[in-house]
Amino acid sequence: MHAYDGAEWRDAIVLVEHGVIELVYSAGGGRVCETGDVMWLDGLPVRAMRNTRDEPVVLVAVSRRDADRA
Repeated sequence: MHAYDGAEWRDAIVLVEHGVIELVYSAGGGRVCETGDVMWLDGLPVRAMRNTRDEPVVLVAVSRRDADRA
């Protein structure tokens, strides 16, 4: 399980390139995202993300360049 840090996902569109991942919500419950799913994680009430299978999960995140880091 990976603790959710909103700063890691700020302004990013995320693609599940391979595998299955579960988003665990702060208030309970969750959502399963599979290969091919596209999501926006910024600002969501997510507590953690976890791989629900034995195979690795590959996430690809694309965001705008941060002007402060350029």
